[in-house]
Amino acid sequence: MRLDSRQEAALQAVAENFIAQHKGDPVKALKEMIVLNGHLQERLDALGVPRKAAR
Repeated sequence: MRLDSRQEAALQAVAENFIAQHKGDPVKALKEMIVLNGHLQERLDALGVPRKAAR
């Protein structure tokens, strides 16, 4: 996936905010993101949404 500079800046801001919500702990934030993504994937699987192929 390639991002332009505007998208990269927006992603950086969201990531920094997410880490700040976890008291500045990037590992804690990453663990939370993994859990959230797992829940979302389960919901997509239940809806029968096909997965994108890994690149």
